Amino acid sequence: MTALIGTAASYLAGRWEAGDGPVIATIAPATGVQVALTPSTSETQVGAAVSAARRAFDGGEWSRLGPADRGALLHRLADLLEANRDALVRLAATEIGTPISSGPTLHVDLPAKFFRWFADAAARGPREGYEQPLPLDHDPITTSSLLLRQPAGVVAAVVAYNVPIMMSAYKLGAALAAGCSTVLVTSPKAVLLTSAFVRLVEEAGFPAGAVNLVFGPPAVTEQVVAAPEVDMVTFTGSAAVGSKILALAAPTLKKVVLELGGKSPNIVLPGTDLERAVPASALRFTRNSGQACGATTRTLVPRADFDEYVERSGAFLRGLTVGDPLAADTVLGPLITGEHRSDVEGYLERARAAGAAVPVGGGRPAGLDGGFFLEATLVTGVSNAAEIAQEELFAPVGVVLPYTDLDDAVRMANDVRYALNANVWGPTPDAIAFARRLRSGTVTVNGGGGMRADAPWGGPGHSGIGREGGEEGFREFFEVKHVQWPL
Repeated sequence: MTALIGTAASYLAGRWEAGDGPVIATIAPATGVQVALTPSTSETQVGAAVSAARRAFDGGEWSRLGPADRGALLHRLADLLEANRDALVRLAATEIGTPISSGPTLHVDLPAKFFRWFADAAARGPREGYEQPLPLDHDPITTSSLLLRQPAGVVAAVVAYNVPIMMSAYKLGAALAAGCSTVLVTSPKAVLLTSAFVRLVEEAGFPAGAVNLVFGPPAVTEQVVAAPEVDMVTFTGSAAVGSKILALAAPTLKKVVLELGGKSPNIVLPGTDLERAVPASALRFTRNSGQACGATTRTLVPRADFDEYVERSGAFLRGLTVGDPLAADTVLGPLITGEHRSDVEGYLERARAAGAAVPVGGGRPAGLDGGFFLEATLVTGVSNAAEIAQEELFAPVGVVLPYTDLDDAVRMANDVRYALNANVWGPTPDAIAFARRLRSGTVTVNGGGGMRADAPWGGPGHSGIGREGGEEGFREFFEVKHVQWPL
């Protein structure tokens, strides 16, 4: 695969085609240097991708494969991801800016783990089975019934730039395991990495039309989502774009699953060991330069511990190595574009103007002028209602807020339109009791553990609709049919 790294194209009905649409310039975020020019998918090509997925589902070779065959292909794809680990990690460092210190986990190891879970799920079926007999019913006559769980159809899977392979594992893994065909729409900021991934899909042996890849300006996403041939849309991105996805899908009444943003709280309970909590908390909002929807960017600390927490956090954040994503010791890489960095700096400027303090970071690191770097940053002196405490920045910027008592902490934690993720530090029984009071799709206690492939991801409010991953995420890609007959 090494020779294919660094090239991107549209993948339509099992064939690679150079796009006919506007050219996408890939700028390495660590250097500001252009590394690729890729023609985007044209309107005609998008139509061809959607049609190919429809044919694959309606009677193509893909539709004739059984659950065990689908599972075998997904396991083969996971094998190929692991075999090409180093090349994918280096490509992610170049195109996205993910440091190679964390890239293997984010771009290969977790996706392979998720694909393998869905491979096994394909073979065994959903928890209730592909076919589920119901008890006899005797009103008004005796009848027998069967529930059939069948694939939802053609799925449009729209992924963001930050972890496109991981998002593909959640979306394509579940869709393909269920028997759906797919059109993968990737961000223009991740065309190289996503193309490399789809080349592995091809190498794994998925039949033509099972997976199609398109990319380009917003019109590409709009065309795929609105296409009448598409039965379901699964999207990861901002709440604003999620609302547009709903509007585009509404005329054809498509099923929609949305995994959207977060402004997730990190709550420090009284009596917490700060020496343990501070480093882990800091890494949770700086990983991948804070470009993660589940980043816990609002830390709530007892008023009595506030100064110590900020002091300890500052000392830890100042010690993080910022720089070249290809360097083994780099922890904090660049933001994806100069425009995004400017947007984040705008939030910081407005916060300062409103009276906020920035005791740590807030500027551009010295000696890294070519790339789009931003220092790991702490903001204090704002209320929970402040813009910077409410809006998702997608950057290594954390807000630290004091609270008076646990009721105050619960109110502050829940007083945000997002509800994707949360973390609670403290004595385990107390932290679990506190977790029950939070409005959040996921709550980790004392750092939790590894990302479980059998657990769902997602949340209510502006964090989305539906779930990804695990049985709940697998279930999204089925329709249920009731078949009944008299005895």
